[in-house]
Amino acid sequence: MGIEEVLCAPRSPWQNALCERVIGTRRRDGLDHVIIFNERHLLRVLRQLVDYYHNDRTHLGLDKDCPVHRTVEPPEDGPIREIPILGGLHHRYTRKAA
Repeated sequence: MGIEEVLCAPRSPWQNALCERVIGTRRRDGLDHVIIFNERHLLRVLRQLVDYYHNDRTHLGLDKDCPVHRTVEPPEDGPIREIPILGGLHHRYTRKAA
């Protein structure tokens, strides 16, 4: 088929598309909008971003679903409620039980 393997240099994320995508997403979705005070604060923000990425953020490659699938909540379940994530930077929307 004429396909050749191309190796990227070690510790060179700009040569690895998957790594670059993860770094860019974390930076754009959270770190560009938050002032980090210390290492502990950075780790807490990164943990919240990972939780948001897997549980709440929609992905085009998954037909606008999250990696952790959520069922569709019908209108009978009550009014829509928003849950702030990362101090209100992002939100999760769910239905409040009546």
